[in-house]
Amino acid sequence: WLMVRVLEKRKLGEFAPRKAPPHLASGWLVGMGILLAAAAVLALPGYYSIQGTNPNAPLAAPLLVLGIGAGVGEEIVARGILFRVVEECFGTWFALLFSAALFGLGHISNPNATWWSSLAIAVEAGLLLGMAFAWTRSLWFVIALHAAWNFTQGPILGIAVSGIAVDGLLKSTLKGPPMLSGGEFGAEGSLLTMIICVMLAYFFTRKAIAADRIVPPFWKRKREDGSVAVPVFEAAAPGLRKA
Repeated sequence: WLMVRVLEKRKLGEFAPRKAPPHLASGWLVGMGILLAAAAVLALPGYYSIQGTNPNAPLAAPLLVLGIGAGVGEEIVARGILFRVVEECFGTWFALLFSAALFGLGHISNPNATWWSSLAIAVEAGLLLGMAFAWTRSLWFVIALHAAWNFTQGPILGIAVSGIAVDGLLKSTLKGPPMLSGGEFGAEGSLLTMIICVMLAYFFTRKAIAADRIVPPFWKRKREDGSVAVPVFEAAAPGLRKA
């Protein structure tokens, strides 16, 4: 809020109240759907298996910490600030790759993390959430997607969340080649999950292009008088391209 209202001197469109109900609901459904689809795909070759249920599994604390806490904190920093500022200078495509790379590196110190798992996080979560934000220009949507992703994976499916073991409602195991099953890092480290996320990221990309939400680098933008625009840290560069 301080960055947008004080430094950029504009309305906080990414947190517009009117966007909250539909984008929180749709983002949550998408995030939950991704992990349910990943679990189903992993179960086909036997990588993901369920041994039983755990009705006493805690849900409130994981929802607040792994779900809402991670979703709000990481998305404000990664998409709300980093992605936008880099995009304003160098355009959407560079901002996407840059923020995705940093997002992956940010998980390298997690328990059971490897360079492969960090690459997987960068590709699936970094590209997916980056393009989801580029299309919707809504932090409500990516926060809900991120929170539902974590909550469904850990407290519901019983899969480690970015290497962090969680007691879930389902007692389950991941076994098989770590690159395919995700191993101890969780479903996020699986090539199969990565493929699902890349396909959805492609869908978001097509939507962002169709909605004219792709911002070119500042040296390719033209003002109405024909002069080259200079970055002013406006979200999605309003006034420099069609909304």
